[in-house]
Amino acid sequence: MTGQELDRSIRAQLRTLESKSAEWVAKHLVMAARLMDDEPELAFQHALAASRRGGRMAPVREAVGLTAYAAGHYGEALREFRTFRRISGSNMHLPVMADCERGLGRPERALEMARSEDAAELDAAGKVELAMVVSGARSDLGQAEAAVSALEIPQLDRNRAFSFSPRLFRAYADALEAAGRGTEAEDWRRQARVAENALGVGEFEEPEIIDVAGDDEPAKPSRRPRAEAAEPESGGDAADAFAVEPEDLAAADDAAVEELPDELAKADEVDVEPEDFAAAEEGVEPVDQAEPEDEEAERSESAKRSDG
Repeated sequence: MTGQELDRSIRAQLRTLESKSAEWVAKHLVMAARLMDDEPELAFQHALAASRRGGRMAPVREAVGLTAYAAGHYGEALREFRTFRRISGSNMHLPVMADCERGLGRPERALEMARSEDAAELDAAGKVELAMVVSGARSDLGQAEAAVSALEIPQLDRNRAFSFSPRLFRAYADALEAAGRGTEAEDWRRQARVAENALGVGEFEEPEIIDVAGDDEPAKPSRRPRAEAAEPESGGDAADAFAVEPEDLAAADDAAVEELPDELAKADEVDVEPEDFAAAEEGVEPVDQAEPEDEEAERSESAKRSDG
């Protein structure tokens, strides 16, 4: 964990700090974000640590407010969100601020915040969040039907699914059930599951697949020894057993080139002396000398026959 995991816009704001302080703040913000769902109290402590060096920055005060809200520290969360709004000028956390008022046991103040001019500036998702807070405040005051009416907003469309639709449908179902309208409540719970299916979230969310093998190509299998390659496997093509790999041909050529000088060297080791040449010449009679001696012998034999 290096702190580079933060959003680029937040890292850009941290550049105004001294380098070591920026790294300190970034690392604590990353840990706060990672721990907020599972260990909100520890996440809150990380956010507080980040505020010691970056307390004048809007993202840091926002992190402190969100982790404090998750940990149930509603007073601290409300104070931090007010500071965030003053620094950034954004009312995006108005629904959470209203819910903090509920958490502090002040549902009337939550309703007052919902009626403020700032509430009209929220986007669709923010208006849905605020409507659910208002419905909860009405329930806190024992106003069951008013809690149902608070959720009957344009975004409550059973034929369209947005990212906030499953939560809105379930909140509406809970309000209906609290008002004694159980059949309608069950219908909206089914509709929440339909929305989750359409969005691919909740129980219909696709599992995350992580490639643990990495990007390296698998190693090529080593070539089998020639003795094994000569025996075809059962069910295989018999001709494959006699296939010659190009590497085999190259190896054979190399072997031939290497053996040839050894044979020549052995031939060079047989020395022939000059005397052997002379002895060989004495044992061989020239052809032009043998023929006259044969003719003279035949004439003397003929003379003896004539005298007789």
